[in-house]
Amino acid sequence: MELAYLVAVQHLAPRPRAVLILRDVLGWPARDVAELLGDSVNSVNSALQRARAGMREHLPGHPGLPAARRGTRELVRRLTEAGVATDTGRIATMLRDDVRCSMPPTPGLHAGRDAVVNDWVESGFEGLGRLRTVLTSVNRQPAIAFYLWQEREGAYLPLTIDVLRITGGAITEIVIFHDDQFPRLGLPERLPADGTE
Repeated sequence: MELAYLVAVQHLAPRPRAVLILRDVLGWPARDVAELLGDSVNSVNSALQRARAGMREHLPGHPGLPAARRGTRELVRRLTEAGVATDTGRIATMLRDDVRCSMPPTPGLHAGRDAVVNDWVESGFEGLGRLRTVLTSVNRQPAIAFYLWQEREGAYLPLTIDVLRITGGAITEIVIFHDDQFPRLGLPERLPADGTE
């Protein structure tokens, strides 16, 4: 970790500092942090927001993570936008030629950009409908939780969690988990209709 980051962390109160390190540096899910600290997930998320704000104050222009992660954050942001737009063409530009994609416990592995993108197209990804996302991490890897609009419920409900491995500015692996994993990461059970938050 950068020296400047370590110095800035020292300006935080102990609890937000612990939450920041556990969530952003070590990649722990909010639920695990809450359990360790004997607190609620909402309290942990609030402490993380305070910690990130404190880091921005002490490191102007710094996103709250070590500088080496800035490129990863930008790639995840672009991937998120393309995913919400179900734009497989744009997503393909962010994948390495030898990218791998799997969806445990479903058997099978797709290897190579064309094979991965073709599988998504054949599975109907481009016609899914309205999507929203929540950014998270799994085992210190960036992850995107996708929610799909369900008219009957009047809300966006959990769909998948895409865990990313990024190397050299490109996505080298995507492991997609089903909606039953959302509670383990402390993710919301639903997101409200657009503009109602």
